[in-house]
Amino acid sequence: MARPSTDRREKLRILEALLFAAPEPLDQAELARHFAEGEDIASLLAELQTLYAERGVNLVRVAGKWAFRTATDLAFLLEREAVEQRRLSRAALETLAIIAYHQPVTRAEIEEIRGVSTSKGTLDVLLETGWIKLRGRRRAPGRPVTYGTTEQFLGHFGFDSIQDLPGLSELKGAGLLDSTLPPGFAMPNPDDAPELREDEDPLEDELGPESDEESTDGE
Repeated sequence: MARPSTDRREKLRILEALLFAAPEPLDQAELARHFAEGEDIASLLAELQTLYAERGVNLVRVAGKWAFRTATDLAFLLEREAVEQRRLSRAALETLAIIAYHQPVTRAEIEEIRGVSTSKGTLDVLLETGWIKLRGRRRAPGRPVTYGTTEQFLGHFGFDSIQDLPGLSELKGAGLLDSTLPPGFAMPNPDDAPELREDEDPLEDELGPESDEESTDGE
């Protein structure tokens, strides 16, 4: 690959320094503040990503932002430094998947899709992980809370956007869906846009008790 010009090398060094020192991933707008107006940040990031492609750390895009991460083939070297995570229950994993694919979704809608009741404790565990959040309140009787996923969810599972979730063919190929699905079965198109939908109202400052989402002990 041709060696970049002196001026371009300096711009790459600036990007490298910003991303290395940042405590969390940075988006293009944040990076652009350190360059002249009109600078092609996307091109610089792509070039820097190529330069780091074969190194011990790679430049990756996660949740629409950029960060240096340990190369995946070297992750085993850091296993002793990893924090042991609590294993999620099957109910929590199912609930997380439903929220990811169907968001914004209420607890009653989650229960309808799963076919069983969902305890408030299951949702609390997912809220504590930072993978889901309270979005708003559905414009329906009882005004139930709606749930959606977070940037932490995308970052933890290595997705750049919610559209990177596995599709129908991928899930069937992994054996996670029955190969003989009912006629007309279709996967939802996941959308985690932060803007509230037409059928959602903002959350109040004080949520208070949720009359339609009381705790159950079914799980």
